[in-house]
Amino acid sequence: MMAVPTGIKGRDALPGIVLGAGLLAATTALLVHFRASLGAVHVALVYLLLVLLVSARFGRVPGMVQSALAFLVFNFYFISPYRTLRIGNPADWLVLFTFLATGFTAAQLLYLARREAALREAARVKDEMLAAVSHDIRTPLTSIRAVAHEVAQDGDERGLAIEEETIRLTQFVEDLLDLSRLRAGGLSMAPAINTADDVVGAALQRVAGIAVGREIRAAVESKPLLAGRFDFTHTLRIVANLLENAVKYSPASSPIDFVVRRTGERVCFEVSDRGPGLPVGQEDAVFSAFYRPPNTVPDRRSAGLGLALARGLAELQGGTLTYTPRDGGGSCFTLRLPAVDLTREFEQTP
Repeated sequence: MMAVPTGIKGRDALPGIVLGAGLLAATTALLVHFRASLGAVHVALVYLLLVLLVSARFGRVPGMVQSALAFLVFNFYFISPYRTLRIGNPADWLVLFTFLATGFTAAQLLYLARREAALREAARVKDEMLAAVSHDIRTPLTSIRAVAHEVAQDGDERGLAIEEETIRLTQFVEDLLDLSRLRAGGLSMAPAINTADDVVGAALQRVAGIAVGREIRAAVESKPLLAGRFDFTHTLRIVANLLENAVKYSPASSPIDFVVRRTGERVCFEVSDRGPGLPVGQEDAVFSAFYRPPNTVPDRRSAGLGLALARGLAELQGGTLTYTPRDGGGSCFTLRLPAVDLTREFEQTP
């Protein structure tokens, strides 16, 4: 796993603290020489600049130490009475503690900014590595599948098992590649006017193999022909994934409801089941790559990429994909995509 910098701690912070203290001493000597012509605001701004420089170069801990040292030096040399830590004017308390709070806040914000940049870079490198490995592994998988298919035709059941596992692994590799392309902005979309009926029919046909013996109650709740502007292939992939998950995670005796309706300017594809649902607080986590629900047995046939891809594909074409707990128990996943009025579209067509 790639390490992400989270700040400088312990012995690593000591060089930054020492160099920061030296810089503070040199700067203070210069400021004391011109103290008569400087106001407290000028000194505070110079010291804040030092805090920012040390925080940016060495991290949060040296930055906060620098802020605390500057606070003491500021009080000792530039707040009357000089060369004491006493404060003659009560208003100077406000100046000092405002300076200290600003210094600490600046150090913390710089730390968070550096950490966020490091996380983004780590994610980018990870995606590039996954894409490269996934791309390179496709060729040997194709060869293995071809050999396994020949062995299976000779009546060896082991060949059939190898072929099935190779197909599963190939799909996993394709999902990894698509997820990498999606995050890099390299996945193409072809939005066009499509009807909900076509998506429903194609999705039911795609999941027919794994849904044998399961009742899927499909309905399009709209009197006029319901249509939207979206990429048909990617939308079918999203809906099929939702149906497959409903079949996989709900009891065999419970029906799955697949309803399409128009809500405002959106076509809504809803897939509802009577499975265990998600624990509270996991509503968004389920759309993360490689997500596993807490306290569940790992599914070796699922890598946890489907919903992450589905949400990304939905958002790429101006839609959303959300989860809500179903009344009475279970899950409800809703895909919302831009709707179109076919009558208006036809009237505008020359």
